[in-house]
Amino acid sequence: MSKIGYDDTPFLPNAPYRVHDGTRPQPPVVTPGAYGEPPSDAVVLFDGKDLSGWVSARDGGEAKWKVENGYMEVVPGTGDIETKEHFGDCQLHVEWMASVEATGESQGRSNSGVFLMGRYEIQVLDCYHNPTYPDGTTAAIYGQYPPLVNACRPPGEWQTYDIIWEAPRFDGETLVKPAYVTVLFNGIVVHHRTELIGPTTHRAILPYQPHPPTGPLRLQDHGDPVRFRNIWYRPLKGYDE
Repeated sequence: MSKIGYDDTPFLPNAPYRVHDGTRPQPPVVTPGAYGEPPSDAVVLFDGKDLSGWVSARDGGEAKWKVENGYMEVVPGTGDIETKEHFGDCQLHVEWMASVEATGESQGRSNSGVFLMGRYEIQVLDCYHNPTYPDGTTAAIYGQYPPLVNACRPPGEWQTYDIIWEAPRFDGETLVKPAYVTVLFNGIVVHHRTELIGPTTHRAILPYQPHPPTGPLRLQDHGDPVRFRNIWYRPLKGYDE
């Protein structure tokens, strides 16, 4: 197998590992079990019928991913898409499926991403018997924190993310409160109110930059035909009250 990760990237604050460090311990593997339906107060972002609630993240034009059989599928080369709806603190539900072919290795297997507020990525990747750098593993807070466990189902099966998101707060140019996220991957807690360092990115560390209190949900075109379905959110209140 080819070398995993990088040894020429910055060290993470308060940790002995570099960004995308291949020597970081791999998440242990556990086995998940089944799915749920949207609650009655959910705002449905994708119902399996069309992309009327989505636009191209590149230019705000038409979202050009494929829709069929109740799911949307990345059309490689058409770019990321994002919701017309903008929101902050929320409970978010996303279901996705890796390609049945399971070709490639490390980051080259069914790579995509769920970007909260268009800036903060929860990694989508097929890590079923496919190791990669731990902070880029499936359900990682990309480039920052590996998931507590690897709960991947086999490729070709639907996977679920249930995310509790607390958006960062700014007072002018000053960060008042960082972002926090809790993630359940196939029903298993893989992040528990984890504090984000800042926006996520590849091979680097970004500081927080002031931005609006709400933003879109963005899904990534990383060149792989990943599928998504049953996407909804519930706005959350009370963190600052």
